[in-house]
Amino acid sequence: MGRRSRDDVDDELLAALAPVVDPGLFHTLGELGTVRRVARREAGAEVLVAVPVERYPAADELRGAVARALAPLVGGDLCVELQAMTEDERSTLEVRLRELDSDGAVEALAGGGTPHGGPGARTSPLAASRSRTRVLAIASGKGGVGKSTVTVNLAVALARAGYAVGLLDADITGFSVPRMLGVDHPPILVGRTIVPPVVHGVRTMSTGFFVDEDKAVAWRGPMLHKALEQFLLDVHWGAPDFLVVDMPPGTGDVALSVAQQLPRAELYVVTTPQPAAQRVAQRAGALARQLRLPLRGVVENMSCFVTPDGVRYELFGSGGGEALASALSVPLLAQVPLVPEVREGADDGRPAAVVDPDGEVAAVFAALAARIVELGPARVYRSELSVS
Repeated sequence: MGRRSRDDVDDELLAALAPVVDPGLFHTLGELGTVRRVARREAGAEVLVAVPVERYPAADELRGAVARALAPLVGGDLCVELQAMTEDERSTLEVRLRELDSDGAVEALAGGGTPHGGPGARTSPLAASRSRTRVLAIASGKGGVGKSTVTVNLAVALARAGYAVGLLDADITGFSVPRMLGVDHPPILVGRTIVPPVVHGVRTMSTGFFVDEDKAVAWRGPMLHKALEQFLLDVHWGAPDFLVVDMPPGTGDVALSVAQQLPRAELYVVTTPQPAAQRVAQRAGALARQLRLPLRGVVENMSCFVTPDGVRYELFGSGGGEALASALSVPLLAQVPLVPEVREGADDGRPAAVVDPDGEVAAVFAALAARIVELGPARVYRSELSVS
């Protein structure tokens, strides 16, 4: 991006930089065209890369990636400089990001257009039948079962397993993901395109970036739908392997909107061991069938508390996860123990899967991530929403 003279370009070094991924924009420098200068000097080499903003959150990671790519070719010192783009360059970048996101993926839903946009309206590249992104919608019948905690730690576990992961906080009015992940910087605006922050390898978007944490979000259904639509259409997700969606509790407007905007979503239900929670969670399973979303499995949270000396206490009863899985004819994918560190990590922005990667809880979430990967994408036999 920006003009380069031949004196500014060493072809061998430029070719080495082409496959380097900009960790803040999720595409390679070759695809983005952001290398302005890469030239050998008497003492080594110097590189100049354009970035969207002056204080680029991914600056250190990008410099490191560039240095690793050129180290085998440069014998002396390597100077890697980042330079903020001009307004015109950001406009060019916005167009490029939209092209990369929608390359071969944007298509209308069957029946013409989107459910709410009419013929020819935009649909999210994530909804296209050719998209490689698996959408995992994490739901619960009611609040208080730790659904968001499960969502955040699952996303981190998938990222730690080497997958590109996005996390959409679709609990528009009850957002909690930014705090749980420990996000310390806002999204980047490139024109009208929103580039999500990346924390613990997870790209995340939430209403919490735009609303003060102590403010109430009192929106009616159409506004909730519009917010979700913007998070899917105006956010540069970069075609992740997985988009994990933290659904709001219950079966309200946002659940309908997710089914409309992401008809390939797979539903996973979180419950706790007590029978009362299991019966309420069955409603989420009923909603999945009503909206024809594939229901893939159950996660039982707060299964038991184990003392340091190994004594097991089932504080919330037992059997709820197994009973729900049986009632819904899906597997029980994981039983997450009740561990104080999980709650503390959620409050402090330090997910348990990160704080103690070799601990019991991290192992449970790593196994859950592996089970979901093993299940493979769900087969979807329709491309339009149908409510019966």
